[in-house]
Amino acid sequence: MLTLNRRKIMLTAMAGASGLMVGSGTAGRLSAQPAPVSPVGNAGHYRFRIGDIAATVLSDGMIGGPPAIYAGDAPEADLAEVLRRAMLPTEFLALNLNTLLLEIGGQRVLLEAGAGATMGPNGGRLFDNLRAIGLAADDIDMVVISHTHPDHVGNLRSAEGGRAFPRATVMAPRPDWAFFVEAEPDLSYMPVPEEFRQRFAANIKQSVQPYLQDVALYDPGTEILPGLTTIAAPGHTPGMATFLVHSGDAQVLLTADLAYHPVININQPWRPGPDRDQEGAAATRQRIFDRAAADRIPLLGFHFPFPGLGHILRTDSGYAWVPAGWQF
Repeated sequence: MLTLNRRKIMLTAMAGASGLMVGSGTAGRLSAQPAPVSPVGNAGHYRFRIGDIAATVLSDGMIGGPPAIYAGDAPEADLAEVLRRAMLPTEFLALNLNTLLLEIGGQRVLLEAGAGATMGPNGGRLFDNLRAIGLAADDIDMVVISHTHPDHVGNLRSAEGGRAFPRATVMAPRPDWAFFVEAEPDLSYMPVPEEFRQRFAANIKQSVQPYLQDVALYDPGTEILPGLTTIAAPGHTPGMATFLVHSGDAQVLLTADLAYHPVININQPWRPGPDRDQEGAAATRQRIFDRAAADRIPLLGFHFPFPGLGHILRTDSGYAWVPAGWQF
C-alpha cells in the first residue's frame, strides 16, 4: 500500500516561498510525449551568480523514457500514483538537459556537453542557446564532463565529424574513460533493450572520437580550477563526478546523474535503473545529499525541470526537493 509523506508534499508545494540565491521555474506537461522544440520559443538560458562567478544554465533540450527505467525498484502501482499526484504523465518521463556555463578564472568553462542528437530529436539545443547569449562554440575554453554517457558527451562531435568546440580542452573522469572509451563496456546492467545498449555504447565512442588524442583525464575528487572542484560520485558509472562551484561563501553543487527527477528519486527514494552499481550509487547519493542538506548548499540537477536549481531538505523519512524561486 502506497504511503505518501505529508511533510514532503507540503515542502515541495511551498517551493515558491524559498528565498534562495538562485532561481528556477517549471511548466506543466499535458501530453505524454514531448513535442519537438520550435526554433523560436521559450528561453533556454538562465543567468545567476555564484559569488564572483557568472553562471548561466544552458538547456540542450530534453530526453526521456518510461518512468520505470528511472525508478527501477518502484512498485508499478505506487510509481503511477506518485506521478499522477505530481501531475506528470505515467507513461513517459521528460528529463531536461541542463548544462552550466561558468565565467571563472578568466575562462569560459562548460560543465557537461549535453546529448546533441544521440538520444532523440529534442536534444541539441545547446548551440542555439549559446547564440542567444551572444556566444559561439569557439568561445568555450574548457568542457568538463561528469561521466561519459551520451547525454553528457553527445555535443562534443559536430555534424561533420569534427570538434564541436574547436578551442576547448575537454576533461573527462579517468575511470569512466577507461571503462566506456578504452574498453568494450558491458552494459548488460542497463534496463533497456539490447539494441539500445549497442547504440548507447557506439554513441559514446563516436561522440568523443575527435578528442581521443588530447583529452585531459582527471581523477574525481580533484580541483579543476580555483572555484571548481570535483567530488567523487561512483555508482552510476565507475568514475562519475559531481561538481562544486564556489566563490567566497557562495556555493552550488551540480548533481550530474545522482537523481534523474526529483519526484521519483528525491521525494521518493527509488533507485535509477541505469545505475551500474546500485548499492554504491545509493551510498553516494546519501553521502552527497546529506552534505547538501546539512550545509544548505543550492543544487543544480542536470535532468531536473529547467533550470534545475533548488535545495534538498532532510525529512523524517528521506529527502524533499524545493525548487528555487525565479530571479530576473
